[in-house]
Amino acid sequence: MPHFKPVAEQLEYIRKGAVEIIRESELKEKLEHSLKTGKPLRVKAGFDPTAPDLHLGHTVLIRKLKHFQDLGHTVIFIIGDGTGLIGDPTGRNATRPPLSREEIDKNAETYKQQVFKILDREKTVIRYNSEWLHKLGFEGMIRLAAKYTVSQLLEREDFHKRFQEEKPISIHELLYPLAQGYDSVMIEADIELGGTDQKFNLLVGRELQRAYGQPSQQVILTTPLLEGTDGVQKMSKSYGNYVGITEPPQEMFGKLMSISDPLMWRYWELLTDTSLQGIQAMQQQVDSGKMHPMNAKKAMATKIISDFDGEQAAR
Repeated sequence: MPHFKPVAEQLEYIRKGAVEIIRESELKEKLEHSLKTGKPLRVKAGFDPTAPDLHLGHTVLIRKLKHFQDLGHTVIFIIGDGTGLIGDPTGRNATRPPLSREEIDKNAETYKQQVFKILDREKTVIRYNSEWLHKLGFEGMIRLAAKYTVSQLLEREDFHKRFQEEKPISIHELLYPLAQGYDSVMIEADIELGGTDQKFNLLVGRELQRAYGQPSQQVILTTPLLEGTDGVQKMSKSYGNYVGITEPPQEMFGKLMSISDPLMWRYWELLTDTSLQGIQAMQQQVDSGKMHPMNAKKAMATKIISDFDGEQAAR
């Protein structure tokens, strides 16, 4: 039986780097029940293998999964090889071309190698959502689609915008949030994590669990979209402001040292396991002149790189 920390202590660690928890009162109840029964919570996050390489922006969410792992809970990492065939319409102003099965399988293998640089391989449950999505069949998909309305789907900002602008929305895109939400039903997730841009999809999962009669619905935790090295745009390969986790350590170090001093504290919070108290104490040292900001930045860069520099991956 795992040994869980007091609920208040767990909540403090979980809140670090979180933008929103829906609802925190339910999370507290789940943690209390877990502590009482000794049963770990089932914490889920899904990643569509749409690109072969992860950058530090992707790791914000993976690190938050690690925090639940540190607290003794069960992390379920879902590789969206089924949803990847649809293509996530989140933040898109046009239909995303679906990937081939070969591209998805190749990217999925790369993802697995990369996520275990942060997550503990022995304690992570990996599932492919094609396991249940492919079994749904035509009848199952119709029954799933009956659980949600078109007006509910059009409340989603990117769909609503495209509809208003008379830009095409393909029917398969409307199925995406339902397919992702169905993952939560099949996993019986207690908590689902996602970036702030995924909030709509996460809420659909919560609604579908209710529609399928599951007695307890998942709590949602959103993580921020990390600004890239320019400090303006979100980290992305297309903006050229990314730090890849498979890049040589010297290259990662150079990029991390180039960020602004204010952005450094955000990186400390979102890309390391250092407690908020520890970060605040360091900030006070820098503000009082006891520590040079360059030294704080070097420590940050070294700490981040140590997670991705070989030894951790073989853990």
